[in-house]
Amino acid sequence: MAQDPVLAAFRQSIDNIDAALIFMLAERFKITKAVGEYKAKTDLPPADPGREEEQIARMKRLAADADLDPEFSEKFLRFVIDEVIRHHEKIRDQG
Repeated sequence: MAQDPVLAAFRQSIDNIDAALIFMLAERFKITKAVGEYKAKTDLPPADPGREEEQIARMKRLAADADLDPEFSEKFLRFVIDEVIRHHEKIRDQG
């Protein structure tokens, strides 16, 4: 069965965006790893609730401006933050 060319083009765009998201997340986690190492070295706590709340509020504003559900952006960022904190705790515990 021949593939619908319009659907194929949409899917190709989605695949490209997904790849970009993965590479952007990888870059983000490289930086947060460095932050975790710095925090461990300087005896700072792995989590910073004040910064986290500022970032969530910022992401919700950006999401609203981009016509994206702000609650989705909060859930997504909370997931990322939780993973970063987990990494920071692991780095601290290895030190």
